[in-house]
Amino acid sequence: MQADVDVLIVGAGLSGIGAAVHLQTDCPDKTYAILEARDAIGGTWDLFRYPGIRSDSDMHTLGYVFKPWTEAKAIADGPNIRKYVRETAAEHGVDKHIRFNHKVVAASWSSETALWTVTVAQGDETSLIHCRFLFMCSGYYNYDAGYTPDFEGMSDFQGEIVHPQKWTADIDHKDKKIIIIGSGATAVTLVPELAKTASHVTMLQRSPTYIVSRPARDLLANIARKILPHGLAYRFARWKNITLGRYFYNRTQSHPEKTKQTLLKRVRKELGDGFDIETDFTPSYNPWEQRLCLVPDSDLFNALKSGDASVKTAHIEKFTPEGIKLTTGETLDADMIVTATGLNLKFLGGMSLTVDGEHLQTGDLLTYKGLMYRDVPNFANVFGYTNASWTLKADLTCHYVCRLINLLDDTGRDFCVPRVSDDQIEIKDMVPLSSGYFARAVDTLPKEATTEPWQQMHDYAADIKALRHGDLNDGFMTFGRKQETSGTEDIAAE
Repeated sequence: MQADVDVLIVGAGLSGIGAAVHLQTDCPDKTYAILEARDAIGGTWDLFRYPGIRSDSDMHTLGYVFKPWTEAKAIADGPNIRKYVRETAAEHGVDKHIRFNHKVVAASWSSETALWTVTVAQGDETSLIHCRFLFMCSGYYNYDAGYTPDFEGMSDFQGEIVHPQKWTADIDHKDKKIIIIGSGATAVTLVPELAKTASHVTMLQRSPTYIVSRPARDLLANIARKILPHGLAYRFARWKNITLGRYFYNRTQSHPEKTKQTLLKRVRKELGDGFDIETDFTPSYNPWEQRLCLVPDSDLFNALKSGDASVKTAHIEKFTPEGIKLTTGETLDADMIVTATGLNLKFLGGMSLTVDGEHLQTGDLLTYKGLMYRDVPNFANVFGYTNASWTLKADLTCHYVCRLINLLDDTGRDFCVPRVSDDQIEIKDMVPLSSGYFARAVDTLPKEATTEPWQQMHDYAADIKALRHGDLNDGFMTFGRKQETSGTEDIAAE
């Protein structure tokens, strides 16, 4: 059996396009293809089209390490991010390697042949592709549907109900009374945008989220770009923001109560008098137990102060024909209800995974350095940071994968696989956040251990050391040749 390609990349979003560029640069003799289940480049940034869609990370860290972000706004909107990803694909020619409408449904590894057999669906038909290395860049959201609780009486509501993930261009929200259910990043993005043309927008939340305002334009980055070459200015802005982000996150962990009070003080300063900060803006948890919500240029606060929008903290009893009845007995009238109630996670795109005839459950996998999994050969998955920009980890993951592929060539081995026995480690849940979408999917997510390298690290500096400069032969990574099914042997990394 022969490989159709050396490396098969799954997903043509931010991660997949980046992976292809890294592969072309660091492993130029390797053949590859990108499988994309949808019909367009961009992943999340092509799927989500709701009003105001934007990043909640700055583009100097969400952007690729090899392609400077040169727009004035560092907090970019969805269309500009989509344009950036597509430009990258075209500039490096990786768009020619994409096979659209190819959905991966299963992958099976054989140590006898040292190949993955990947089952791909194209409509009602399926086909097989064989590859030496399988690189998952499909994110972890379910692209088919978002999460909407089963509210009583939803069918009674006479207006329109829409989940942001299903937003289409023909949805008319002008001059309407709108209720947005939710308090996360999607909700705080929608409120100020819809408030521009709606009759009124109410953000209805069960509990508050930490909200932080920052300028959409990075003043220092824009100044640096005027006096320095774009590449150098980008590196300056990137490291400035990485350093500040790490400092803030570490501060939330070491001094949670002080950080909480600082965040609430800023909200009070933004809103002034007349707002119930304790009820509507004070979460019951510490900062970074869930993701913070970023609002650019205080747009949410401005919408609230203008009276075009308001916040209501309460529980829903049921939907009514005219709107929503709360458990307090109060009713909120609406012409449209937007259920910004979260996303569903779908790890590895929901595909079936088999190694040497044994079917693996994703919830039983053990992460290795946050990118590979115990006993799964020649397989990597991009899983970004929860406390920093996704692409920071994606870039490091790609670099590490390319190092591994080159080492296999240099040493004449066919596969690499992380191994450890249960008695050497203590296993726990992998993601530290208490956010609803992680809590709902905890049984389907891989596990981690209490010791390295069996952890999903949340520290960019530590990952640079481990993934960019760390020894590939760390005592856990083993290497072998095809048909050596009885075992593998360690080799020295060069």
